[in-house]
Amino acid sequence: MDMQVKLTQFSHGGGCGCKIAPGVLEQILAKGAPGMLPKELLVGIETSDDAAVYRINERQAIVATTDFFMPIVDDPFDFGAIAATNAISDVYAMGGQPLFALALVGMPVNQIPLEVIRKILEGGESVCARAGIPIAGGHTIDSVEPIYGLVAIGLVDPRNLKRNSGAKPGDKLILGKPIGVGIHSAALKKGKLDEAGYKAMIAATTKLNTPGTKLGQLEEVHALTDVTGFGLLGHLLEIAKGSNAGARLDWSAIPLLPGALEFAREGIATGASSRNWTGYGNRVKLGAGIGDAERAVLTDPQTSGGLLVACAPAACDEVLAIFRADGFEHAAVVGEVVAGPAEVAVE
Repeated sequence: MDMQVKLTQFSHGGGCGCKIAPGVLEQILAKGAPGMLPKELLVGIETSDDAAVYRINERQAIVATTDFFMPIVDDPFDFGAIAATNAISDVYAMGGQPLFALALVGMPVNQIPLEVIRKILEGGESVCARAGIPIAGGHTIDSVEPIYGLVAIGLVDPRNLKRNSGAKPGDKLILGKPIGVGIHSAALKKGKLDEAGYKAMIAATTKLNTPGTKLGQLEEVHALTDVTGFGLLGHLLEIAKGSNAGARLDWSAIPLLPGALEFAREGIATGASSRNWTGYGNRVKLGAGIGDAERAVLTDPQTSGGLLVACAPAACDEVLAIFRADGFEHAAVVGEVVAGPAEVAVE
């Protein structure tokens, strides 16, 4: 890791932990004036979905999304790679295929050497190359905190479009990546994350959610999203709310980054975790075996987190096979959708 410049010292919060708390965001968006909603706009802001989708014709729709944040790690290349992976993920989460990206760059240019900024951009470019897309432009500003991200544009057949709504009671919930990224980043800031833990975090956060494109083609996949700043509970609650259903999570089945639970038991977590719980904890029922540490993991903000899939039970094997084919060995069935109010129970 390049320790000459500690990128995280410039940011008040890292990665998707920078997101405005869910309860506050709901209030902000609720006061917005209603805008024009053309029939071609298949997905807007109504269900807090991952990207906007605009139909061009019967077989093609544009997927448009943007994501940017402050450093979650000190290594500039890794920071750029994580931010780019995270931004592109929203295209995959709609069942789409990325086409190109635009870079969003804000840097304190008098405080961070130009070669470090260049490394951040190289990290993002490396991920776009793996996704098979160009960075076709962008915008840069001189800012107080380092900020990097992308506008990602993709394409989807409207018939294969997947939303974070549409899950049905009886559906199984499958999570593509282990959780605990925010906790690992907090441990990194405290100097407690070893090299193996760092490598595990980087491997997870820079792995493109490519299975989303194939999952979009499965009729029995009823809902799809990616787990980011609101944590596993928060993004599952969005599926529940959009689907007018409840959900149950099996704590023992949820894949975790190595050491994440142990760090949480030491009290290592991000401020966003408690903000998340404040925002939606009244809609969550925790079982007797779920303590403060487990709750911190469940609300932990994930930067470039995994896909969360709601699918018919008969499709579980096929969904898991799609994940495995792309190297997602930690993908697992973590719960199910149930009839009832938009709440989540964790057992």
